[in-house]
This record gives sequence, C-alpha cells and structure tokens, in this order.
Amino acid sequence: MTRRAIVIVLDGVGVGAASDAAAYGDAGSNTLGNLARAVGGLDLPNLARLGLGRVIPLEGVDSNHAPAGAWGRMRPASAGKDSTTGHWEICGIHLRQPFPTYPNGFPPAVIEAFSRRVGRGVLGNVVSSGTEVIERFGAEHVRTAKLIVYTSADSVFQVAAHEGVVPLDELYAACGAARAMLVAPHDVSRVIARPFVGEAGRFTRTPNRRDFSIEPPSETLLDALAAGGIPRRGVGKVDDLFALRSIAAEHTRDNAAGVEAILRALREMPSGFLFANLVDFDQLWGHRNDAAGFHDALRAFDRALPTLLSALHEDDLLFLTADHGNDPTTPSTDHSREIVPLLAAGSRLHPVDLGERSTFSDLGATVGDWLGIGFRGRGTSFLPELLA
Repeated sequence: MTRRAIVIVLDGVGVGAASDAAAYGDAGSNTLGNLARAVGGLDLPNLARLGLGRVIPLEGVDSNHAPAGAWGRMRPASAGKDSTTGHWEICGIHLRQPFPTYPNGFPPAVIEAFSRRVGRGVLGNVVSSGTEVIERFGAEHVRTAKLIVYTSADSVFQVAAHEGVVPLDELYAACGAARAMLVAPHDVSRVIARPFVGEAGRFTRTPNRRDFSIEPPSETLLDALAAGGIPRRGVGKVDDLFALRSIAAEHTRDNAAGVEAILRALREMPSGFLFANLVDFDQLWGHRNDAAGFHDALRAFDRALPTLLSALHEDDLLFLTADHGNDPTTPSTDHSREIVPLLAAGSRLHPVDLGERSTFSDLGATVGDWLGIGFRGRGTSFLPELLA
C-alpha cells in the first residue's frame, strides 16, 4: 500500500468554547474568532481556500468561494485541555478525569521526594510562566545549583535549569526521575525539562525543551499502526506525548523548522502515517497573550501551506487540526477548553462539510480507515464522506 495520512496539529488553535468551557474557566474563549477581531481580520488566504472560513465565521477569511478541501469541527470528549489529552483523544483514547493540577504548587512531600531522588535542592514550587520563573529564581539557581520547579494551570511538573550549571543530560535524567515518581494521585500529564542560558537580567530559554509524558493507558492509533506494520514518523513533541511508544519524532526548534521537517518526511516516506505538532502558536504566543505574534505565526504557516500541498501524492490525505485552544485575547495565559478545526486536503477527496464531530477520535478513526487497519478507537471514521 502506498497510501499516506498526514496529521498536522496546530497547537492551541481552537475555534470556540466547548459546551463545558465554563467549568474550566474558559467561557467566551475562541482562539481564532477572538484573534480575528483583535487584529482586525485574519490574513490566511490558503487556509481559506481549504475551507477555514466555513469552520466558523472569521473576520477577514473568505467563506464564499468553493473550498478546495473538506472542513468541519471536533468537540473534545475527554476531560482536560492539555496537549497530552488532545493528542491522545485524536488517537482514540478518552479520559474520564482530567490530569491533576496544582494551583498552590506541589505538596511538600512531592518536592522532598524529588529532591532526594535527584540529589539537588529545589527552588520555586510556584505557579508561573517559564519566562517569569527564570527571572525570579534564575540568579539564585546559578548561585546554588538548585533546580527550579514550577507548574501552571495545566497538569505539568516543570524543571528549569541553566545549561551551564546543570548539564542537559542531568536535567533530562532528573525529569525522568520525576516522571517515574509522579504516579496517582500525583500522575501529572507531563514533566517538562526547561533549560535556559544567559546571565541575570538576560536569561533566555533554549530550544532544548523535552517533555516526559505519562504513558497512554490503552491502545492508541499509533500502537495499532505499529502492530499492522504501517510506518509511523513524527515531527515535534508527538513522541514525547505518547511516552515514546510506537512513534519516533524529529524535534524542531520552531514552526519553520517543523514545516521543513514535514516536507523532508514527505520526500522520504513512501507510505504510512506522519504525525506533526507545530507548537509556536501555543508556546510562544498563546501563553504570552500576544495576539499579533499569534497572527504572524498563522500567516507564516499559511504561506507555507501551498508547498506542503504540492508535496502530496495522489494517495495522500492531509488533515489540519488542533489539540485545544489558547486564546491570546483573554486574561488567562493558559490553555482554553475549545472545539478544534478540522480541514482535509488530498486529490482523492471532494469538498464536503464534515459537520461538528462529537470527538477528536473521529480523526484517528479516519486515519486508521484510510491506512487499512481495523482500529477506530473511540471514534467514527468520516472517510466515506470524504470519498463519496
């Protein structure tokens, strides 16, 4: 079989509050809709040609011409609003309970156990953004060599360290130790290594971030593809989100490098599944409430889209979606509980409104259907609608 399926996750690019958004503190969140209003209209002509303006009405995005792709929306069925939950749901897993969060920092017993395991003291244990925490504790860290631990509104145990004070291998090992000890009831979604460099007042984070995810609790689309002998290739943090199970990924420094890695994979892989995450929308702009930067990142991806589409083969299906929202116009700097867009392209499909799907898992089910395996996870394939 020469078929390929490509899923590109535009991290944090939601299209409106889910029905239960208020329970997450996210009533009124609409990443693309609010962004469009904030910047006076979105400049995304290539995404518009695929049908973005028909997903939801968006200021500046034409919805009148006949789309070249299929379009729709997907509601989150799992509890939670983080990258692990979103990617797992795409691949067929529904979570009944969200991962634990720590609005007051981690319990002292957790911090003490981590410190004993890694043989270093700990600073911080606060809720903070990554840039703020290194400004606040970076100088003391350099002086004492203690690790900086912090969290956010998401289920994350983040460890920051200066690359000149704690070597990367040691930081990664410390995060691996944290991952091993953080079991229920403290089974956070991800442990994240956050290295930085520079001097006091001029500390900057480096691209050497690494995520240590909790392992999926049941079979995923990736596992089923592996069992069926279907090649799998990742770009970005997707391997970390699945605890390195059934996929290996090329980690990239930014969206531009991610697009280049996707193009390289499309040149090199004759068949199989390509799973990519472009994180800048979320990491650089959503979490910093930078609407202009968010729009610029979308415009850059939009300019790259024709090159991606021209790299597709006849038996390829390309899907664009997201894993959650991250509305840069709301007071919150964290993820938002949102519906996500669904755009599809490929020479074999015809333009069709896929409607509002009840779960992200419909996408994984469709990929499984296209690649000839029986796995549907918790979803329903919409392949018949694409090919009808």
